[in-house]
Amino acid sequence: MESLIVLVNEIQRACTALGDYGGGNNALTSLWEALPTVAVVGGQSSGKSSVLESIVGRDFLPRGSGIVTRRPLVLQLHKTDNGTEEYAEFLHLTNKKITNFALVRKEIEDETDRITGKSKQISPVPIHLSIFSPNVVNLTLIDLPGLTKVAVDGQPESIVEDIESMVRSYVAKPTCLILAISPANQDIATSDAMKLAKEVDPTGERTFGVLTKLDLMDKGTNALNVIEGRSYRLQYPWVGIVNRSQEDINKNVDMMVARRQERQYFETSPDYGHLAARMGSEFLAKLLSKLLESVIRSRIPSILSSINKNIEEIERELDQLGRPVAIDVGAQLYTILGMCRAFEKIFKEHLDGGRPGGARIYGIFDYNLPGAIKQLPLDRHLSLQSVKRIVSESDGYQPHLIAPELGYRRLIEGSLDHFRGPAEASVNSVHFILKELVRKAIAETEELKRFPSLQIELVAAANSTLEKFREESMKSVLRLVDMESSYLTVDFFRKLHVENQAASISSPTTTINQYGEGHFRKIASNVAAYIKMVAKTLVNTIPKAVVHCQVRQAKLSLLNYFYAQISQSPGKRLGQLLDENPALMERRMQCAKRLELYKKAKDEIDAAVWVR
Repeated sequence: MESLIVLVNEIQRACTALGDYGGGNNALTSLWEALPTVAVVGGQSSGKSSVLESIVGRDFLPRGSGIVTRRPLVLQLHKTDNGTEEYAEFLHLTNKKITNFALVRKEIEDETDRITGKSKQISPVPIHLSIFSPNVVNLTLIDLPGLTKVAVDGQPESIVEDIESMVRSYVAKPTCLILAISPANQDIATSDAMKLAKEVDPTGERTFGVLTKLDLMDKGTNALNVIEGRSYRLQYPWVGIVNRSQEDINKNVDMMVARRQERQYFETSPDYGHLAARMGSEFLAKLLSKLLESVIRSRIPSILSSINKNIEEIERELDQLGRPVAIDVGAQLYTILGMCRAFEKIFKEHLDGGRPGGARIYGIFDYNLPGAIKQLPLDRHLSLQSVKRIVSESDGYQPHLIAPELGYRRLIEGSLDHFRGPAEASVNSVHFILKELVRKAIAETEELKRFPSLQIELVAAANSTLEKFREESMKSVLRLVDMESSYLTVDFFRKLHVENQAASISSPTTTINQYGEGHFRKIASNVAAYIKMVAKTLVNTIPKAVVHCQVRQAKLSLLNYFYAQISQSPGKRLGQLLDENPALMERRMQCAKRLELYKKAKDEIDAAVWVR
C-alpha cells in the first residue's frame, strides 16, 4: 500500500502544477478534493513547526514572530533506503535537488514573498515541497497558517478571518485528516485548533489531537487528563510531543539527537512513562502514515468514481469547445464553411418558426402596417377646404365642365403619397428584425463561440447583404405605391358615374351645384372610397414585396457574397478569422491537461491496486 501513498503524492503534485489545490477557487472540477490529506492546524506559537521538523528529522521551516506560515506548505515525505543522502525538491524548481536544508528554509521564505510580497499578506496558493530521506515514513502533511486572534502591523484587519477561512476550506473536506496541535501548558478549552476541529468534525472521526510542550508545564502538573481522554475524548488516542527547547534551536542541536532526547523524556517520565510507546514524534508519524494508508485504501473506489465522472465531464466539455483549429488552408476553409452553414440553419429556423423571432415579421404585416395606414392624415387632406382648394387649382383659368378629373387625380395622388411612410416603415422594420435575428443566430451557433473574429466578419457580411435586400425591397414597395398613383382603376369611377346617373333619374328634382359644398363633399367621399380600396390592395401587396425581396432572399442567399470572397482568401486571412477567443483557448488547454492527468491517475491507481 505504500505505493498508493507515493502515487497519491504524485497526483497531488500534478494537481498543484495545474492549479488544482485545496483552498483555491478552481474553475474546473477538482481531483484534489477526492484525495486524502493530513492538514496540520494550530494557533500561533503552538509548536506546529517543531512537530513537523521532528517528524521530518530536519530543521527546515522558517521561524520568527507573527504569522510565519503565510501560504499552505504541502510537505510530501518519501522514505528512501538506509544510507541514502537526504535531499529536498520544490515543485516550482524543476529537477533541482537541495541537500542543504538551510537553503530549503530560505526558498520557502522567498517563494512565499514571490506571491504575497514583503507584506504580511496570506495566499491560498500552496508551496509543494518533497523530502526524500531514510529517516521519514511515506506521508503527506499540509502545513497551514497558524490561527491568530489579532492582526499585526502591516496586515489588514480581516487577516484573522482570512486565515480561518483558508484553514477551514482545507479541514472541512471529508477526505482531510486533521492534525490539531495544542500546547499542553495552556487550557485545552482555549485551543484554537480543537475549537475549529470540533466545528468541522464534531464526531472526531478525522481528528488527531497532539499536545506539545509537555516539558514546559508547571511543576507538579501534567496533561494526563487530556492524553488519556478524560477531559477531552477523541476517537484516536492523543499523542504527546516534546519539542526542542529554544536553547537547543539556538545551538542547532541535531534533530536526530532531539528525537533521542524526546524518547528518553517519555521513557523516564514518572507521569508518562507508562504511555512512552505511543508518545513522541516518531510514533505520531508512523500512526499518521498507517492511518493514511487505511484511508487511501478505503477511498480508492470513490477516487476512481470521481476520476471517471470528471473524465466524462471534461470530454463532454471538450466536444463543446471543439478541437484545435487545423493549420492547413483547405481544412481551415472547410471549418469556416461548416460553421457558416450551421449559422444559416439556425437563422432559417428563426424565420420558419423552429426558433422564436420570425413571428415578429408577421406582426408587422398584420398589425403595424394596417395600423399605420389607418392613422394616415387623410381626413385633413380630404377636408372640404383642402378638396375645394385642390380642385380649384386644378381647373386653372377655366372651370371644369362635368367632373373635375384633374382635381380627382391630384387628390388621389396626394392621398397615395401618404402611403410611402407606412411602406418604408414596413421595409425598415423587417430589416431591423432580420439584423437582430442574425445576431441571435450568431450567438446561438455553438461552433462560432470560439471565434470572435469570424463572428464579427459574419455579422458584417450578413448586414451588408441585408442592406442590399432592404434597398431592393424599398424600391419595390415604393414602386407599388407609385403604380397606384400612375394608373387609376377606371372601373371604380365608371361605377360611380353610373350610380350618380341612376340617382339623378330616381330623384330628378335633386341637383348639385358644382361649386357648392355638397359637390366638394361628394368628391371627397369618392376619393376616400377609392383610397380605401387602394389601401386594401397595398396592405396585401406590400408584405408580398417585402417578403420576396428581403425575407426570402435572406433565406436563400444571405452569405453568398461572403462565400465568394472567403473562397478566394489567402491562408493568412483564414487564420485571422479562426483566431480563437483567448479565454476559450486557455479553457481548452486546461481541460486537455486536466483530462490527461485524470486518465494517467486512473491507469496508475488501477495498476497499483492490481499490484497489491
